[in-house]
Amino acid sequence: MRTLKILGFIILLVCLGMGGFMLSFGFLFVGKPAALLLLWPIALAILLLAGAGLFGWFSRRLLRGITAVLAACVLSGAGWWGYLAWEDSFRTVKDEVELWEYRPFGEYSKIAVLAEPATLKLTGELPRLDGATALYPLYAAFVQATYPQGDYGIWDDPVRCSKTTEAWQRLMDGKADVIFVARPSQKQLDAAKAKGLEFQLTAIGREAFVFFVNARNPVKGLSVSQVQHIYAGQITDWRSVGGEGGAIKAFQRPEGSGSQSMLQKIMEGKNLIAAPQADVVQGMGGIIRRAADYRNFPNAIGYSFLFFATGMVQDDEIRLLAINGILPGRQTIRDKSYPFAADFYAVTIKGRETPQTRALIDWVLSPQGQALVEKTSYVPIH
Repeated sequence: MRTLKILGFIILLVCLGMGGFMLSFGFLFVGKPAALLLLWPIALAILLLAGAGLFGWFSRRLLRGITAVLAACVLSGAGWWGYLAWEDSFRTVKDEVELWEYRPFGEYSKIAVLAEPATLKLTGELPRLDGATALYPLYAAFVQATYPQGDYGIWDDPVRCSKTTEAWQRLMDGKADVIFVARPSQKQLDAAKAKGLEFQLTAIGREAFVFFVNARNPVKGLSVSQVQHIYAGQITDWRSVGGEGGAIKAFQRPEGSGSQSMLQKIMEGKNLIAAPQADVVQGMGGIIRRAADYRNFPNAIGYSFLFFATGMVQDDEIRLLAINGILPGRQTIRDKSYPFAADFYAVTIKGRETPQTRALIDWVLSPQGQALVEKTSYVPIH
């Protein structure tokens, strides 16, 4: 009997060690430590109950107490995990898109392709490209059309996607030759001036800057003035713009991002309200997810660019807002009736253009390059 008790004690220690490993793994990789903490009392209660039954360790009174603890832990754990599953079921968008789906020459790439060979084929020292997330599918299509076939990584030269803020910095530092982005912010212009640099902006296409709300929000549209007043902190309740009562949760993007620079532009000199840190979303996909997550953010408003919101993310839990009664679309972008239609650019540093970079930009403006702009669901510049 003594040997069995010793053996039971050893089994108890081994199982508790495994429970500790499971808990540590959960902290590091699963990301739900509050639920995983319940592994300790559940595992301990099960082991003690089993040991008590096998080896007669405890009295009946103590056994009843252990059984009660076990039942409470199991019920609590089941309830917590059920809540998490319920909460996650409403989150329909990832924080960021899978850019590998748009890699040039990828076997299952989603990028647009020409029906005929490109009139430009670059060789030798290839231009180093970078840019905004929303424009990666476009300049990846340029690469597939004009660069030699190869394995082009998303975060490696000569074709990478560092996102807008980092792309501007890499251009100024001489680590990129051409970047594909929206108009620079004043801060980026000032940074270039301080370095004695001047940007060369070549408009290559047009896009819509869009605002969206949760699909269950009854508000279908806003005026330009209402958008400005919301983001200036002068309109704070949805009831003021025809919606149901509730504080407006106006998400923003980090300073220097392309969409934040566009927001600053459309404010027309009005000061942006300072957003709490929790309301500043790093990725454009994240800002869509926050607005779509109607259980947690039923009163959210966010913004992005049309192709990213409808082509790269595709979420049916958000609704694009009409601005001044005009919905964003190819025709309203083309004829500029949508108020927030905006050009996007291939940007170089004046004096640093090489024959290769000039040839690439000229080709982008050619009928073939503009055909890829349209096939990628943007609007050609001409």
